[in-house]
Amino acid sequence: MTALHAWHALIEARDYAGLDDLLAEGAVFESPVVHTPQVGKAITAKYLASAMSLLNNGTFRYLGEWTAERSAVLEFACDLDGIAVNGVDMIWWDEADRITRFKVMVRPLKAINMLHQKMGEMLARG
Repeated sequence: MTALHAWHALIEARDYAGLDDLLAEGAVFESPVVHTPQVGKAITAKYLASAMSLLNNGTFRYLGEWTAERSAVLEFACDLDGIAVNGVDMIWWDEADRITRFKVMVRPLKAINMLHQKMGEMLARG
Protein backbone atom coordinates (compact mmCIF):
# COMPACT_ATOMS: atom_id res chain seq x y z
CA MET A 1 0.00 0.00 0.00
CA THR A 2 1.45 3.39 -0.91
CA ALA A 3 1.76 6.15 1.66
CA LEU A 4 -1.11 8.04 0.05
CA HIS A 5 -3.42 5.01 0.10
CA ALA A 6 -2.43 4.35 3.72
CA TRP A 7 -3.23 7.99 4.60
CA HIS A 8 -6.68 7.73 3.01
CA ALA A 9 -7.30 4.46 4.92
CA LEU A 10 -6.41 6.16 8.23
CA ILE A 11 -8.79 9.03 7.48
CA GLU A 12 -11.60 6.69 6.48
CA ALA A 13 -11.14 4.46 9.54
CA ARG A 14 -10.43 7.41 11.87
CA ASP A 15 -7.65 5.23 13.28
CA TYR A 16 -4.72 7.51 14.01
CA ALA A 17 -2.76 4.80 15.84
CA GLY A 18 -1.59 3.80 12.36
CA LEU A 19 0.37 7.05 12.10
CA ASP A 20 3.31 5.45 13.88
CA ASP A 21 3.80 3.00 11.02
CA LEU A 22 3.15 5.60 8.33
CA LEU A 23 5.52 8.37 9.46
CA ALA A 24 9.27 8.44 8.85
CA GLU A 25 11.47 9.00 11.93
CA GLY A 26 12.43 12.52 10.85
CA ALA A 27 8.97 13.52 9.63
CA VAL A 28 8.24 17.25 9.55
CA PHE A 29 4.84 18.83 10.15
CA GLU A 30 4.14 22.37 8.95
CA SER A 31 1.06 23.90 10.52
CA PRO A 32 -1.02 26.79 9.20
CA VAL A 33 -0.75 28.47 12.61
CA VAL A 34 2.63 27.46 14.08
CA HIS A 35 5.52 29.50 12.68
CA THR A 36 8.24 26.86 12.84
CA PRO A 37 8.19 23.36 11.35
CA GLN A 38 7.62 20.62 13.93
CA VAL A 39 10.37 18.05 13.42
CA GLY A 40 10.19 14.40 14.43
CA LYS A 41 7.85 11.46 14.18
CA ALA A 42 6.31 11.88 17.65
CA ILE A 43 5.41 15.57 17.33
CA THR A 44 4.20 15.10 13.75
CA ALA A 45 1.94 12.24 14.86
CA LYS A 46 0.62 14.34 17.75
CA TYR A 47 -0.28 17.28 15.49
CA LEU A 48 -1.81 15.09 12.78
CA ALA A 49 -3.86 13.00 15.23
CA SER A 50 -5.12 16.13 17.00
CA ALA A 51 -5.98 17.93 13.78
CA MET A 52 -7.75 14.97 12.29
CA SER A 53 -9.74 14.17 15.43
CA LEU A 54 -10.90 17.78 15.35
CA LEU A 55 -11.56 18.08 11.60
CA ASN A 56 -12.59 14.51 10.70
CA ASN A 57 -15.93 15.05 12.42
CA GLY A 58 -18.34 13.55 9.91
CA THR A 59 -18.25 16.58 7.62
CA PHE A 60 -14.63 16.14 6.45
CA ARG A 61 -14.11 15.24 2.80
CA TYR A 62 -11.39 15.48 0.22
CA LEU A 63 -12.47 17.50 -2.81
CA GLY A 64 -9.52 16.96 -5.13
CA GLU A 65 -6.17 15.25 -5.37
CA TRP A 66 -3.06 16.06 -7.40
CA THR A 67 -0.17 13.61 -7.29
CA ALA A 68 3.45 13.35 -8.36
CA GLU A 69 5.89 10.47 -7.92
CA ARG A 70 6.34 10.85 -4.16
CA SER A 71 4.04 13.71 -3.23
CA ALA A 72 0.43 14.78 -3.33
CA VAL A 73 -1.77 17.78 -2.71
CA LEU A 74 -5.23 17.02 -1.33
CA GLU A 75 -7.88 19.73 -1.07
CA PHE A 76 -10.29 19.25 1.83
CA ALA A 77 -13.39 20.83 3.30
CA CYS A 78 -15.30 20.39 6.54
CA ASP A 79 -17.48 22.26 9.00
CA LEU A 80 -16.15 23.19 12.43
CA ASP A 81 -18.73 24.65 14.80
CA GLY A 82 -20.62 26.27 11.94
CA ILE A 83 -17.49 27.60 10.25
CA ALA A 84 -16.70 26.32 6.74
CA VAL A 85 -13.06 25.17 6.65
CA ASN A 86 -11.27 24.76 3.33
CA GLY A 87 -7.65 23.77 2.96
CA VAL A 88 -4.97 21.60 1.44
CA ASP A 89 -2.77 18.84 2.78
CA MET A 90 0.60 18.64 1.03
CA ILE A 91 2.20 15.26 1.64
CA TRP A 92 5.66 13.96 0.72
CA TRP A 93 6.89 10.39 1.25
CA ASP A 94 10.07 8.40 0.78
CA GLU A 95 10.93 5.21 -1.13
CA ALA A 96 9.77 3.13 1.85
CA ASP A 97 6.30 4.76 1.66
CA ARG A 98 6.76 6.65 4.91
CA ILE A 99 5.52 10.23 5.13
CA THR A 100 8.50 12.58 5.45
CA ARG A 101 6.76 15.96 5.32
CA PHE A 102 3.18 17.10 5.85
CA LYS A 103 2.15 20.72 5.29
CA VAL A 104 -1.36 22.07 5.90
CA MET A 105 -2.81 25.32 4.61
CA VAL A 106 -6.26 26.54 5.66
CA ARG A 107 -8.64 29.29 4.64
CA PRO A 108 -10.57 31.54 5.33
CA LEU A 109 -9.20 33.58 8.24
CA LYS A 110 -12.25 32.76 10.40
CA ALA A 111 -11.47 29.05 9.94
CA ILE A 112 -7.77 29.51 10.78
CA ASN A 113 -8.67 31.40 13.95
CA MET A 114 -11.14 28.69 15.01
CA LEU A 115 -8.65 25.93 14.22
CA HIS A 116 -5.89 27.75 16.14
CA GLN A 117 -8.07 28.10 19.22
CA LYS A 118 -9.36 24.52 19.21
CA MET A 119 -6.00 22.91 18.36
CA GLY A 120 -4.35 24.94 21.14
CA GLU A 121 -6.91 23.67 23.65
CA MET A 122 -6.58 20.09 22.40
CA LEU A 123 -2.77 20.06 22.46
CA ALA A 124 -2.70 21.69 25.92
CA ARG A 125 -4.82 18.81 27.25
CA GLY A 126 -2.27 16.37 25.85
